[in-house]
Amino acid sequence: MNRQNIQKLKAQPTSDGDGVKIARIAGFDHPDFSPFLMIDELKSDDRKDYVGGFPPHPHRGIETLTYMLRGHFQHKDHMGNVGELRTGGAQWMAAGRGVIHSEMPIMENGQLHGFQIWINQPAKHKMSPARYKDFQPETITEVPIGKHGLVRVIAGEIALDGTSIQGPLLESSADISVADISSSQPLNVKVSLKPNYQVLIYVYKGNLELAGTQFKAGEMALCRATDLETLRLDHETGLLLLSGAPINESIVHYGPFVMNSEQEIMQTIQDYNSGVFETY
Repeated sequence: MNRQNIQKLKAQPTSDGDGVKIARIAGFDHPDFSPFLMIDELKSDDRKDYVGGFPPHPHRGIETLTYMLRGHFQHKDHMGNVGELRTGGAQWMAAGRGVIHSEMPIMENGQLHGFQIWINQPAKHKMSPARYKDFQPETITEVPIGKHGLVRVIAGEIALDGTSIQGPLLESSADISVADISSSQPLNVKVSLKPNYQVLIYVYKGNLELAGTQFKAGEMALCRATDLETLRLDHETGLLLLSGAPINESIVHYGPFVMNSEQEIMQTIQDYNSGVFETY
């Protein structure tokens, strides 16, 4: 592996929704992010950091994948869907032509820790009907790694140390895989992915070594699947491994909307303001 082919990005503190404090890495203008757009980490032991949650807001042209390490997440949308994620669960939403929803994080034993990943939709799917799917913790594929490690595959398929593992989410319009890898003791694991995949590795606790480069909590490694070999996890380390095939289409981003042209964004704003979203 050539360490020159590995980029390092750092999460930046910000807020969203009704003042919810998050750490964010956005890649709307970063070609090596595709098909992913953004990753938000929500982590707090202080209720004031998130009490306002995310009041009703629209989306068009993206998918979101929400994954909870600790705590619950309640969601409602304009189509009447209501659900709640539990610790270890995930929710996938394909906004397509339009959805209006609200999301409310809830602590568990004084802690909240989760992620929301934005995934771009190819142009041909951006005006499809919205879809949801909840994955409670018992439906996530779990496989031990040695005596002290664990992989939880949420979406797509990855191979660890030569063993192929498939997650429950296979409906994404993008070609992706998403996995949570953790270990209580130092662990080396060899990862194999489709050769055309871009790879994003977000460290959420502990330390990771990749091709001689150190990554700590709140940092992300970007590389191609062909440059990815062995992940070296330190003790008490956890990371999200995101990978996918680049979509290679133009992106125009405006708040909660991601389309392919300025004209499409203007039409989206008009549709939302005129109540079209509520008719879907």
